[in-house]
Amino acid sequence: MTKPRALLSVTDKTRVVEFACGLAERGFELISTGGTAKALREAGLKVTDVSEVTGFPEMLNGRVKTLHPLVHGGLLGDTRLDSHNKQMDEAGIAPITLLCVNLYAFEKTISAPHSIEEAIESIDIGGPAMIRAAAKNHANVLVVVEPEDYERVLKALPGPPPALQLELAAKAYRHTAFYDSMVSRYLTQASGQPLLEQEKLSVGYRRRQGFRYGENPHQAGALYIDPLASQGIAQAEQLWGKDLSYNNLMDADGAWELVADLPPGSCAIIKHGNPCGAARGADQGDSYRIAKASDPISAFGGVAAFHGRIDLAAATAMTEKGNFLEVIIGSGFDDEAVTLFKERAGWGQDVRLLAAPLPSDKPSLTVRSIGGGAIIQETDVDPGHGAWKVVTKKTPTPEQRKALEFIWAIVQHVKSNAIVVGVEDRLLGVGAGQMNRVQSVRLALEQAGETAKGAVLASDAFFPFPDSIETAAAAGISAIAQPGGSKKDQDVIDKAEELGVAMIFTGTRHFRH
Repeated sequence: MTKPRALLSVTDKTRVVEFACGLAERGFELISTGGTAKALREAGLKVTDVSEVTGFPEMLNGRVKTLHPLVHGGLLGDTRLDSHNKQMDEAGIAPITLLCVNLYAFEKTISAPHSIEEAIESIDIGGPAMIRAAAKNHANVLVVVEPEDYERVLKALPGPPPALQLELAAKAYRHTAFYDSMVSRYLTQASGQPLLEQEKLSVGYRRRQGFRYGENPHQAGALYIDPLASQGIAQAEQLWGKDLSYNNLMDADGAWELVADLPPGSCAIIKHGNPCGAARGADQGDSYRIAKASDPISAFGGVAAFHGRIDLAAATAMTEKGNFLEVIIGSGFDDEAVTLFKERAGWGQDVRLLAAPLPSDKPSLTVRSIGGGAIIQETDVDPGHGAWKVVTKKTPTPEQRKALEFIWAIVQHVKSNAIVVGVEDRLLGVGAGQMNRVQSVRLALEQAGETAKGAVLASDAFFPFPDSIETAAAAGISAIAQPGGSKKDQDVIDKAEELGVAMIFTGTRHFRH
């Protein structure tokens, strides 16, 4: 009886020698290429080079080595069919029973400094072709693409169940689809073509962790990583605390995106997707205390993020009596800060500490599912203050201008209709998610209370009527920033003039749905 044959050619050589030894013990003839063959021989295994099977040497700097009928015929031949067996015999093709392949490290290459030529050379051709061939013929060929499957494959031999063969075939196609999604996106961007103008878009994600459940207990959920994104909350390192949940990460993402738009040293607190506090104090501890003061009830059980490395002053403020936070995020943590969180009774068991790279100031992709598909857009990156225009005769004072810039950075992170009230170093009130803008204005002013007198206000979109200006002025608001663009802009400006409120048109809308 002919010995079963296994072809092994891997970039990730984790446990491949152990796997090959197990195959040899089960009577497999081992076929391999290049570095994999070298590693197996050094372990004392008998290995046949692919070039011996094909009768052709590796060519074109390794670009051609397995692209040959004697390889692909062995992978694609359906040995259940007499006609295939006859043709294979006539062509001298022996079947391949098991394929163990993973691909050139394209992701590793493009994640480090590289040239376009180096990226091109890291695109695997023969590997995906073999994987797809074996996966198509999974009724006859076991296809293995991940070291984590080595042990159970060995246990299943010599007669693997059809369910395992189908499962591994599905994983193989996920493996190549993920790989091709990286290559296609990279080359599209390298060629200068806008991703969102192409007729097809493939975005691959790698699973990082599962959740006990998603947004609610009856929903499944997991965190996946975009291999082409190196910055953001998904790439955070958890230093302490229990597992993150879906809702933890949603709020953590909102807090991290917001605080990155604020000055270094600032603190932002998020609850249920909206900011309930933001401030820049004398130190991080001061920033947290001021941010919390704007809405201490909502801050309880929220997520706090700091623009910068979290120090002992911040940790001390957050572990004072009466505080409870689900997640704390910074670009890093001083050792003394981590120690304090661990030592505080009750805190060390619950709070999650995340060290995250600051988000990029370049647009990336956001993907949201809808029934039957997805809507994809670039992230909302504000173009800056260059296009800001004072539209009232009254010009904001330098202090008011600083305050408007501070709260304008916040308003784009608030659910529409969004209204934010504040001063140059802190958030005072938020109106979020209301169906009409004047109601959002009322909510923000109500939260700000007496502190609204002399403060400034920002709106994520234009005011359709002057009524919001009347409400704001009655509470003591001194200056307003809004995009402009309403048919009634002049009525709104006239009302601001009448009530002595300075107004700036930013020219940029920040809807957040």
